[in-house]
Formats: sequence, structure tokens, C-alpha cells
Amino acid sequence: MKTMKDSYDADNATGINHEGPRANMPVRRLTATSIIGDDVENRVGEKLGTIDNLMINIDSGEIEYAVLEFGDFAGIGGKLFAVPFGELTVQPDKKVFILDRDKEYLKKSPGFEKTHWPDTNDRGTSRYFEDVTTYYRPVFPFPFD
Repeated sequence: MKTMKDSYDADNATGINHEGPRANMPVRRLTATSIIGDDVENRVGEKLGTIDNLMINIDSGEIEYAVLEFGDFAGIGGKLFAVPFGELTVQPDKKVFILDRDKEYLKKSPGFEKTHWPDTNDRGTSRYFEDVTTYYRPVFPFPFD
């Protein structure tokens, strides 16, 4: 009897993705090219956009941000938005990433034009990625409210 681990080991050894709803499980690592172009939805299934690119910290090797394209959503024509990669969770059975935010939250998030990216190294007065990190940081209520 073939187990899930046998299938996972076969996938790793051959590089061939097997078919079926639980093939290649558990998902632990993905190639950048398999992530770019993936859909992003919120928890209620609304499509929020697609992953346009990834921002990788070359010192740590970690993906810091996913750059999402929201198309013509909520009156925003084709803008890009950086989202801390840790905000995304993969839902392999649907082959999408989940962002636990609603469209209104995204509408207010820091964005940029496709043809005019912010300074990706936060030099000088550009603090785009710092602003993004601050925007997505959880807000905890004051304990004495």
C-alpha cells in the first residue's frame, strides 16, 4: 500500500507532480515561478488579485513581500500592492493563497504604479516597505479601554 509519504518522496525524487486532491502534500516549498500568477482570495472566497512578483531579502534569503496586482478593483486601475509574505497562507486544495483581509482594507493599503516602483531598498525619503509593514502590523486594543 502506497502512503502519502511515498508519494511525497516520489515527487521530490522525480520532480513530477502527481495528480489528485492530496498530491504533493504537505506543501512546504514552492518555486517562485509556481507562486507568481497565483490567485489571492480572502477567507470568504472573494478574489483579491494575483501575485505579480516576490520581494526577497538577499541577506536573509526570505521572501519578505508578495507584490499583488488587484487589477481594476474598487476604482483602483491596475495598481500593485506589497503585502508581507507572512500574511499569506497557501490553500493547496484550491491552489490559491489566502489573505485574511477584506477589500476595503486593501483599498486603503499603500500601493504603487506598475511603471513607477518605490525604492525597494528604503533609501533616502522612500520608506514604502516600512509603511507596508506598519500598515499590516496587528493593532492591539489598549488594555484599559
